[in-house]
Amino acid sequence: MRIGELAEAAGTTAKNVRYYESEGLLRPPPRTESGYRSYSAVDVERLGFIRKAKRLGLSLKEIRGILQLHDRREPTCVHVRSLLDVKLAQVEAALSDLRDFRDELKRLRDAAGALEDCRPTGGVFCGIIEADTGARGEATLAWVERRQFGKPSRQEGSGGP
Repeated sequence: MRIGELAEAAGTTAKNVRYYESEGLLRPPPRTESGYRSYSAVDVERLGFIRKAKRLGLSLKEIRGILQLHDRREPTCVHVRSLLDVKLAQVEAALSDLRDFRDELKRLRDAAGALEDCRPTGGVFCGIIEADTGARGEATLAWVERRQFGKPSRQEGSGGP
């Protein structure tokens, strides 16, 4: 099958297929006499694996490592479990940060009470926002904004499509 057919079968784009090839996640396929890439069902399965692994938060570097183990016919499960342990720890830390951030927002909202005009309290723009909150939750807020607006984090930046 050609690249467009592969991309459609795998639920991705031809651009992603070429990128994954350039990153070593897909082996360079054989070419037809006319120079077209020729893919197989194995490539569809491999792309499906890549997509699932990305949904679990694995980076392309981590996915490449798993695929390299697989290609050498070495067991992958111990390695994947260790990667998942790291991801779980990251999620636990993010959840803790999110709980702290939620609590911070609640405290700020509760402190604001029923104020209609906080200018008399000393705020230049809005005393509620300008109150000293100890800057807790900034890392979590940055994480939320990246998810909301699709901006990659430093870790994700090298992840490609």
